[in-house]
Amino acid sequence: MPIEQRRRSPIGIELVKRGIVTQNDIERALEYQRINPTKKIGDILHSLDVCDQNTLIEAIGDIVGEKGIILRYADITINITEYISLDVAKQNKAIPFEISGGKVKVCFADTANKRAMETVRLLLLNKGLVMERYITYESNIDAILKSFEGQATENITISRDVTTLVDSIIKTGMEKRASDIHIEPMENEVRVRYRIDGELLTVATVEKDKQAQIIGRLKAISNMHQEKQEAQDGRIVLYPDYNIRVSSQKNIFGEKFVLRLLKKNASIRQIFELGFPEDDKLVQKSFNKRNSISIIAAPTGEGKTTTLYSIIDFLNNPNVNITTIEDPVEIRILGLNQIEIDAKTTFSDSLRTVLRQDPDIILVGEIRDFETAEIAMQSGQTGHYVLSTIHTIDAIEVITRLRKLGISNYDIASTLASTVSQRLVRKLCPKCKKERDYTEEEKNIINSIGNKYNIDFQFEGKKTYDAVGCKFCNHIGYYERIGIFEVLTLEDNVKQLIVNNASSIEIRNEALRQGYQPLVIDGIHKVINGTTNLEEINRKLLIY
Repeated sequence: MPIEQRRRSPIGIELVKRGIVTQNDIERALEYQRINPTKKIGDILHSLDVCDQNTLIEAIGDIVGEKGIILRYADITINITEYISLDVAKQNKAIPFEISGGKVKVCFADTANKRAMETVRLLLLNKGLVMERYITYESNIDAILKSFEGQATENITISRDVTTLVDSIIKTGMEKRASDIHIEPMENEVRVRYRIDGELLTVATVEKDKQAQIIGRLKAISNMHQEKQEAQDGRIVLYPDYNIRVSSQKNIFGEKFVLRLLKKNASIRQIFELGFPEDDKLVQKSFNKRNSISIIAAPTGEGKTTTLYSIIDFLNNPNVNITTIEDPVEIRILGLNQIEIDAKTTFSDSLRTVLRQDPDIILVGEIRDFETAEIAMQSGQTGHYVLSTIHTIDAIEVITRLRKLGISNYDIASTLASTVSQRLVRKLCPKCKKERDYTEEEKNIINSIGNKYNIDFQFEGKKTYDAVGCKFCNHIGYYERIGIFEVLTLEDNVKQLIVNNASSIEIRNEALRQGYQPLVIDGIHKVINGTTNLEEINRKLLIY
């Protein structure tokens, strides 16, 4: 428990003085401790069940100057992995469980462990939160953390048969909606993590002695070379509903594998389902069909390809020839000519060939270099409509990125029709989200953003929600993701600024005058309508 060796006797004496336990109880506990020296006296008394458990922990907390509680699942009103990872929680025996007024309550198994407390305190401080300490039994902490870890792994079969084990890990990942499975050799074990709705969750650990067999099985079903230990790429085609891309990379403890799970017959979601502003005129204006290019911009993993597919689905009809160039083809769409590039071809090579195939609309998976950017621009100038993606932080910076790739200001201004930037935020679980009033701090944040961009957010009298966690959402508090968007359509004034080599700041200011709204505006709207919360928007955009 929370007592160092040097403090065991005084605490025992104090507990006897207060009439919580008897001297005989303490002697029994000390006898047990001689055999199990790492056990704290409080945990031993708890396991011996010598008195009321609540009374005992409250008394121990009072003796060591902390608030003693028995932490129950219902007391945890936040998603702990939003604040510290499960690995950190397990290592430091700590669980954050409630936030109020900028303070986060954290329950520890050992408040005498200054290093653990300082580690957690600094992590929370980096999120702008002050830590309020509580203390409980170590077994209490362990049980709760095990239940959190187990929610995603209840179907994983830890089997002697490695074939069954690997199959169980993959199938459970599919059931839990994982986009990626990480199988990672550690020093003393093999860790399994799932990425669910963009977040990595530790779901299982496997004995170290199974590592070689697991690696062998993964290589066999991925069609990789068994003998090679350098980085390899492969595919798993054993599961009829999925294409699984596999990547291996050697680390200091072995070979790590990442499996990307791609549904073969995934349905295309309509553009408005993704979270795009429900404005038909904006969609029509943003995605022209001739003599131009539209670019989706976002960091890796923020759903650019999904948005491209939804736009293509919106534009698709029997009267147009749509060709896509992708790496890889993630979703097959009826009526499209889809090309997958390989090691021998590039986007620019494929694009040259496609231009001889009489296309109306061309989707280029990504603009990575000058050559691809130049041909894409030329395609847009010669009667085609081109859709592509690029890695930038927002819609305005697409212009800067194209300039850096070597595209002239004239070509950008004459050909670029629109840029869209996006982020994926997690949606609050509809089964367990907890309604409450906005705090004054939250009201101030929303109002300050509204004042900055001259937006009147109508949220007075409305409620917001906290993420809680239930079985439906794997006790995460969030279920699935939705996009927040910003759209820049290039009007004449903006085009003239580009031709004049204006800075991105000047272009942004003019765009704002013309009605451009940055990502945070759409994010706040989705907070106000109850889809997500300010914590999630801040996690992606750092608004406070």
